[in-house]
Amino acid sequence: MTSHKLVFAILITCLYIPQSLASSGDSEEFKDDSHKVKLSLYYEALCPFCTNFIVNNLAKIFENGLISVVDLRLVPWGNAFVKDKKTWVCQHGPDECLLNTVEACAIRVWPDQGAHFSFRFIRCVERLNLENKHSEWSSCFKTEGLNSKPLMDCYNSGLGFQLEQSYADETARLNPPHRFVPWVIVDNLPLEGDYQNFVAYVCREYKGTSVPEACRSPSVEINSVHNKDSIGQVCYANEAKNLTSVTRVKGKQESPRH
Repeated sequence: MTSHKLVFAILITCLYIPQSLASSGDSEEFKDDSHKVKLSLYYEALCPFCTNFIVNNLAKIFENGLISVVDLRLVPWGNAFVKDKKTWVCQHGPDECLLNTVEACAIRVWPDQGAHFSFRFIRCVERLNLENKHSEWSSCFKTEGLNSKPLMDCYNSGLGFQLEQSYADETARLNPPHRFVPWVIVDNLPLEGDYQNFVAYVCREYKGTSVPEACRSPSVEINSVHNKDSIGQVCYANEAKNLTSVTRVKGKQESPRH
């Protein structure tokens, strides 16, 4: 009987001690997540300044370790607007409406930031934009080693249309309203004309202990005298309102060539 009680006690100990150790590790991981800084980019696929920002600025967070403290969101709608229930007006024409939707589908079907498949695909597409080759966007499936089927299913099923509608609604609810793109927000603070200095804002907002290398550079600081109204490289929202080029969209869209 005594031996049975001893075995029972050992079993209880084995059940509880590892669980407490595991929960300690889990809580530490959760703690890191709780300190992540929200970084949101509202953009449109063919704005040259959005393209440049994604390829030459934002992509660096995957190289300098900043992604470890960032909750990154991309919202591909930008200065487009809904003229009626079945008509979108995109600032850079129908191709931009198509690519906005394609990139929305990429975000949906590859949501894992750890693998960052969606960002790799979007960066590839935007790099082609820099080279005036945006019509070759489908080559990014092969370039990045990604299966095209999930994304094309998203687009052809009409899900991409629904995603864009939700992004349109989200962009319209921004407070203050966006005046241009790229429109970068760090923990609810719009950076406006200082968007290229986003790393400094992220580092300032990060309250965790695992400080990434990107935040240790002495050059990472916010210029207190920076004039946010001094804006250069942007695509203005009010210019899009004067456009007549439209893209008619339906629940199930015409399949793009790829």
